[in-house]
Amino acid sequence: MPQVTNRSRKWLAFNSVFLVVLLTMANSFSFSADKPKPETIRAVAMGTGTQMGQNGNVTLTIFDFSTPDDQQALIEAFQKGQSEGLADALSKMKAVGRCEMVRTKGYDVSFIRMIPTANGRQIRFLTNRQLRNAEVATNSHTRAFDLTAGEINLDDNDKKKSTGFIYPAAQLVINKDGEFQFKLNQNSWNLINILDFK
Repeated sequence: MPQVTNRSRKWLAFNSVFLVVLLTMANSFSFSADKPKPETIRAVAMGTGTQMGQNGNVTLTIFDFSTPDDQQALIEAFQKGQSEGLADALSKMKAVGRCEMVRTKGYDVSFIRMIPTANGRQIRFLTNRQLRNAEVATNSHTRAFDLTAGEINLDDNDKKKSTGFIYPAAQLVINKDGEFQFKLNQNSWNLINILDFK
């Protein structure tokens, strides 16, 4: 058996440390390559209908996009428990983004999907709505509208043509034709002046 000298011990120790550092760096590089940088979309929300004339800033920060498995889980949850089942499934999902909106402190977003379009991308998001204390205390009918949904159409060719909307308080239902649609407590908010920061 060869004798291990002080010099070879130092060389082994150096190589061991070097290997640990190299593996740590490789892991961090692969992790950062797999995980996209957060994307921020800012817009102005304009009220419609009874909210006409009201407006406020909206910021959607995207940490990651939801997977096809996430989407399938939501579909199955809705099939089993309708809008209430969907809200329950959303509450168990990890946050993939965050939304800050007029008259809210901001809240986590559980589902965000990106769909490529001819001119850019479409971002759809869905999450549980934060119920106000008064709604809970009075058992208001608005508690049934426990979802917040939105869609942003980003036009890469002409940023001024980017459009979108938000349903602040909604529930998902199946209409008489068997199609999914959102039923709103109040009107939707249109998004204008949309800016995308990658």
